[in-house]
Amino acid sequence: MSKIRLNVLGISYSQTQSGAYALVLSEENGQRRVPIIVGGFEAQAIAIQLEGLKPPRPLTHDLFVNFASAFKINVVEVNIYKLEEGVFFSKLICDNGQTRISIDARTSDAIALALRCKSPIYTTEDILSRAGIIIDFENDTKNIKSEQDELKTEAKATSKSHDEFKNMNSKELTDLLEAAISKENYERASLIRDELNNRDKV
Repeated sequence: MSKIRLNVLGISYSQTQSGAYALVLSEENGQRRVPIIVGGFEAQAIAIQLEGLKPPRPLTHDLFVNFASAFKINVVEVNIYKLEEGVFFSKLICDNGQTRISIDARTSDAIALALRCKSPIYTTEDILSRAGIIIDFENDTKNIKSEQDELKTEAKATSKSHDEFKNMNSKELTDLLEAAISKENYERASLIRDELNNRDKV
């Protein structure tokens, strides 16, 4: 059975389940996208990795990766192999250099690990044909921009204002970033990181 590679497009608020999020995967060489409903904890674990933030202490998925690395176990790939009653089933393909085994995993956990291990994510044509959504890219770009603007507005509301960063030097911002991460205020950390990145581009 041929495998189709997927990439993580991003995470948005679920429109159907309160307190849940939609993890969106995109077909690498196609227009189909697969939304998967995940819980808040899993969404945070994925978002932290997508944003490139470093928690002060290892989170659960970081611990798993560190454990696997210590015993020279490599997560070769993630396979989303079954869709049943709206639930996606996944497995981790792991290799220790001598043996390759398959481990059952929740899809959200598998993807959080794949991002940390830089492992490819695959699914089947059957699942894509059943769960994939073909996107009108022009309209989708507008929707994504609209949603990003909305999320930025919410982030600003929870972190005072971007103006507070303008008069700070890079050292002060770096200290503020570390403090935000240590308090697990990742939205604020993301804003500070963006301010630092914007200065680097100047």
